[in-house]
Amino acid sequence: MSNELQNIKNRFGIIGNFPALNRALEKSIQVAPTDISVLVIGESGVGKEFIPKIIHSESRRKHQPYIVVNCGAIPEGTIDSELFGHEKGAFTGATATRKGYFEVADGGTIFLDEVGELPLQTQVRLLRVLESGEFMKVGSSQVQKTNVRIVAATNVNMMKAIQDGRFREDLFYRLNTVQIDMPPLRDRKGDIHLLFRKFAIDFAEKYRMPELVLEPNAVHYIENYSFPGNVRQLRNLVEQMTVVERERSVSVEKLAEYIPMETHLPMVVNAPNGQKQSDFGNEREIMYKILFDMRNDINDLRSLTSELIKNRGAGDLSSKEKTLINRLYTPEPQQNSNSNSLLYFEDNSHPVVQTPTIISTPDDSYEDIEDIEIEENKPESLSLQNNEKDLIIKALEKHKGRRNKAADELGISQRTLYRKIKQYNLED
Repeated sequence: MSNELQNIKNRFGIIGNFPALNRALEKSIQVAPTDISVLVIGESGVGKEFIPKIIHSESRRKHQPYIVVNCGAIPEGTIDSELFGHEKGAFTGATATRKGYFEVADGGTIFLDEVGELPLQTQVRLLRVLESGEFMKVGSSQVQKTNVRIVAATNVNMMKAIQDGRFREDLFYRLNTVQIDMPPLRDRKGDIHLLFRKFAIDFAEKYRMPELVLEPNAVHYIENYSFPGNVRQLRNLVEQMTVVERERSVSVEKLAEYIPMETHLPMVVNAPNGQKQSDFGNEREIMYKILFDMRNDINDLRSLTSELIKNRGAGDLSSKEKTLINRLYTPEPQQNSNSNSLLYFEDNSHPVVQTPTIISTPDDSYEDIEDIEIEENKPESLSLQNNEKDLIIKALEKHKGRRNKAADELGISQRTLYRKIKQYNLED
């Protein structure tokens, strides 16, 4: 590290040796002797305000005015007057002529903090100052000249603001002659403990109390915290703990009370434009395959059960085995009409639930099991049309040809049932 960089850190109380931080400070020193515009980019609380101070103090303008303007804190209706001044009577309340910041800071430096919050009308005026050094007071037609060095800062995504029409692209490139990026505190893990100790000493002296000291496990904890509020959040944390806590040794449990570690939840990633987040066609094919596999598994299980009974005999089965067999062949009726239901497919595409008629069988009687035995060598038909036709025939037979009852049984509309009857030539 150069002596010049270390001197700058000592003068402005900057703590840390993170390479990106050092690079930002070095760029500030390099551009300071020139008059080019600088744009400082960084999250809120990272210390962007140090950069314009360094630039001004190292420039030829260091003995001239240095003015800080928070563009986000000035109402839209008065910001033009604040920046460029106004003439007497220019608007209600303008009882006298007033100089603006650009007139007062002539020869010096203006730091425009949160420049991304400037109204579009003010952006046009600022662009003119950057291009020609000219401006006009509100309510005046007289052009005035100013010689001001502009350093701006923002935590706004400027490219998105340009795309949204909230910031002029030409102004952005005029301000962004040199861009200086300030790193967030979460990237400066090695600097976090140094900053904690610096703030602990400062506040211990301020409030005349012993300084806080982090235990080793607390050091590891604080270095892995994300600090969304950056250095400002860390400073406020140390000040609060200095005043509130009686114990000067800070454990990880005590630290977690003030900054609980975040829980990282899965993020929902938006699908690219024009692409659906779910493909119904693929999901439907997967559903069909699962249903067919389940049916085949059940048939295999029934076949195995039948073979078991043949080989062992019903009398050798335990009560638990008998209960399982009864559940397999004669499931108990459920109150929910959708329970133990079969599926057929309406229009050969959409699955429709149909509740089968269940015939109870005595617990100890298995004579009818042979009636439902599946021939192992005969492949079961997987035709959706054949299964659908059979279900319609069974429903019509059950309700003696009453189509409204059959439609309710099948879970479809009467209109759909009429169409299916005609499709499969079932009018008779």
